[in-house]
Amino acid sequence: MIKRFLTALFLLPFCTFAQAPKYSNEFLQIGVGARAFGMGGAVAASVSDVNAAYWNPAGLVKMQTDHQLSLMHSEYFAGVAKYDYAAFATFVADKTAVVSASFIRFGVDDIPDTNELIDADGNINYDRVKSFSAADYAFLFSYARSSKKIINLSYGANVKIVHRTVGDFGKSYGFGIDVGAQYKLNNFTFAAVGRDITTTFNAWSYNADKFSSIYQATGNAIPQNSNEITLPRFILGAAYYSKIGQNFGLTTETNFNLTTDGKRNVLIAANPVSLDPTLGLEADFKKIVFLRAGVNNIQKTTDFNGKKNIEFQPNLGLGIKIKSFSIDYALTNIGGQSAAVYSNIFSLRLDFNKK
Repeated sequence: MIKRFLTALFLLPFCTFAQAPKYSNEFLQIGVGARAFGMGGAVAASVSDVNAAYWNPAGLVKMQTDHQLSLMHSEYFAGVAKYDYAAFATFVADKTAVVSASFIRFGVDDIPDTNELIDADGNINYDRVKSFSAADYAFLFSYARSSKKIINLSYGANVKIVHRTVGDFGKSYGFGIDVGAQYKLNNFTFAAVGRDITTTFNAWSYNADKFSSIYQATGNAIPQNSNEITLPRFILGAAYYSKIGQNFGLTTETNFNLTTDGKRNVLIAANPVSLDPTLGLEADFKKIVFLRAGVNNIQKTTDFNGKKNIEFQPNLGLGIKIKSFSIDYALTNIGGQSAAVYSNIFSLRLDFNKK
């Protein structure tokens, strides 16, 4: 049942000729790194490692080592959908700038293709059933540097290439640009991020030979080549770090996500700009052990009795850093308060310096 639902979800572009911009390339809003998941995605101001290439490229210059490598794997819907991420970042230009490359894949594999289930004689032949994958790919190439004129200011940008495939039925290519900045003022850090600031375009092309006559016989629409656009999204963030005694510290951060693709079901819904706030906390012991919590996906819902409620997604996280090796874990409930749909997310980070 779940696999059928996800198959329909990935084949949705085949059913429309003109695509609305809302929720385009939404797989790029999932996030990367278990630290960020544990804090509800509220990390635009505090992110300071290789994962900043995704959240805010300006944070790359705050890496504590010359090179960093990050890996993550997670699964959704009881393992039907798989989400993978890898990134590498390194300092250049006498440690005043950083370059990085990131890779993201979200896909559903082994989807049955029953187009040729019935042979020419009208017999059902299961040997003719094949399988295909529906997957979204993103490649991010990032550059960040510290400002020479303004102390404690850093800025950066991403060039991203998006590739989406649905077996041999269709594929698309897209291109977009993200920018970001961080500014530190005493114990505060402020951030601003603009995603898809140029509007990201995905050009879809379809393989007409893969759509057999049964599609027309059953009244299904045959897709045509089309363009899909992703409108800009802006993120404003503020983080505060405080020391508690000699060994403990606490980072508190809030982010405000502003979408420009029309009214969404978020805390402050409006047209064309909606506001989706997130909140994250991170307590650390000697920067070795980390405990995290966060709240995001705050939505308004209506139950069967017509009563309106506010629901949110709770998140918890744990991190351990041992010398150059860091492992982070996050437990998220994507079902909110009304349903328990838990996901366990692990990510690894390796830090190393030049000899």
